[in-house]
Amino acid sequence: MARRAGVEGEGNSANGRGRARAEIAGLTDRLSVGYTDRVARTVNEAVRTVRRAAFVEAVQRLMQTRGYEQMSVQDLPDELDASRGAFYHYFDSKQELLEAVIERMVDAGLASIGHVLDDPNLSAAAKLLGVFTGIGRWKTERKALVLALLKVWISDDNAIVREKFRHRLAGRMVPVLARIVKQGIEEQAFTAKSPVETAQIMVMLLLGFQDTATDLFIARQADAIEFEAVERALAGFSEAFERILGAAPGSIGLVDQSILREWYG
Repeated sequence: MARRAGVEGEGNSANGRGRARAEIAGLTDRLSVGYTDRVARTVNEAVRTVRRAAFVEAVQRLMQTRGYEQMSVQDLPDELDASRGAFYHYFDSKQELLEAVIERMVDAGLASIGHVLDDPNLSAAAKLLGVFTGIGRWKTERKALVLALLKVWISDDNAIVREKFRHRLAGRMVPVLARIVKQGIEEQAFTAKSPVETAQIMVMLLLGFQDTATDLFIARQADAIEFEAVERALAGFSEAFERILGAAPGSIGLVDQSILREWYG
């Protein structure tokens, strides 16, 4: 059974490497001849994007199978049958690659809730619930990757990466939340006065929620707290959101119960 799992894992890794090489080669073949300088520059940018993405995908695979700390820079070009110089053409360091992984996950997570934001039939409160639960489900569907990243995230060596992530997340989330707050004010469901400033405060609260959720997860894994304690702690954040927005009590939920059970049950 273990041997079969190992063979399947090796096959998945090999398939990932094969797809990455095929995409790079195919793009180069299709776009490399008979173009003007302007198109050539566009081609070069496109090839660079694909090749850079291949390294990001490779590190995501290796994080889950080997672990980020155990992974060396040389493991990445080996995974893609590329040279060590190719890695440094796209990334200055292993830490910069980690930042690219996090950025990619943020992009994908936000893309997963786009349909919620654009739904004209949803109220502002329903959209907030859809945003929070949607991102929670997206993470749950990629639990192995999120857990691999969590081990790296809490390391003191990556404090700078965490700080950069906070700034980037704030820049991405404030416009999203401001749009929902504005709708809620127009619906007279929220009594907040300023959509942008309210969204900024909400993002700060979200970052605190994320830190608390991480601490609770670690404590729960160590059997240091009960599930009910997790529920109470996270429910406090929902109440805080309602007060900031001036929303009706019980109208804003941050975590779906099924997601909570999946991570903390």
